[in-house]
Amino acid sequence: MPETRTALVAGANGIIGKALMETLSATPGWRARALSRRPHGSPGAIAVDLTDAAATRAALTGVRDVTHLFYAALAPQPDLAAEVRVNGAMLRHLLDGLEAAGAPLERAVLYQGAKVYGVHLGPVPSPFYEDEPRHVGPNFYFTQEDELRTRAARGGPAFAILRPDVVVGDAAGNAMNIAMVIGAYAALCRADGAAFRFPGPAHVYDGVFAQVTEAGALARASLWAATSDTARGEAFNYVHEPFRWRRIWERIAGALDLPLGPPVPLRLATHMADKAPAWARLVAEQGLVDTPYERAVGWAFGDFVFHSDFDLVSDMAKIRRAGFTETVDSADALIAAIRRLQAAGVLPRSN
Repeated sequence: MPETRTALVAGANGIIGKALMETLSATPGWRARALSRRPHGSPGAIAVDLTDAAATRAALTGVRDVTHLFYAALAPQPDLAAEVRVNGAMLRHLLDGLEAAGAPLERAVLYQGAKVYGVHLGPVPSPFYEDEPRHVGPNFYFTQEDELRTRAARGGPAFAILRPDVVVGDAAGNAMNIAMVIGAYAALCRADGAAFRFPGPAHVYDGVFAQVTEAGALARASLWAATSDTARGEAFNYVHEPFRWRRIWERIAGALDLPLGPPVPLRLATHMADKAPAWARLVAEQGLVDTPYERAVGWAFGDFVFHSDFDLVSDMAKIRRAGFTETVDSADALIAAIRRLQAAGVLPRSN
């Protein structure tokens, strides 16, 4: 009989985790089990707070079939040192729990992002290459990567690392969901009779390269990273072709039938703060999922993306040479994610 692998998806309610669960369930030879802080609802799902070592170990008691771990859990914190302390402990607790349960873990796939190259600290040269020297910490990506390398060196599970950037998906209630930010901004522009104006500086709109990663493609790259010999012990950038925001923005405006205007350098976290009543009216009129406005949209994440005024370009040669070559069109990915969020009643419909 063909080999069946059992995957544990940590962070199953997030953008990456949701796409992973969907892809694994549709791929022969894989079984998937969700792990998340909030209940997931799928068969065999585990709900646990990974910051609690004892609770994690207890929740994993009897989980003896996991062969592959996809680690997409994240606990944002108010400062970088706290991020290291909390997120480093979460991965350690989960690996300890699986080891204590006797799970035959073969490989762990870890997700990092462009912050591994220091983009959160200010302008850095691009393209970004996987062998760039580290900047001085704290950076929880370094802590998690070192945890995996140490365990592998002493005979523990192998690992692979994927480095997407601005993941595009349709998971609701996630503060780092750029499709939700754009879709909500578009809906509120429409409700206000306003043009769909890029909420960032003109020089970013016209002159800076940006990049995204589509969640479904990332999930397929993840299965490759979990099983390929060439991925073992390696880190890979995984993004799609770089773009200028004007090109993407114009295509989204066309798809959503919105009038365009010149960019305006808004700070969304401040400027959209008074839009809760308008959002509540849209929710009531269209019978949308009634998520509190302050949790529905990650405006601050949008500010980070739309005000990044230096090129963000990850070199893709390494993963292509290693054997994974799939890419998608970035505008198509954003529009499709917005459409799925509309169909799910999370975003207002555009007609």
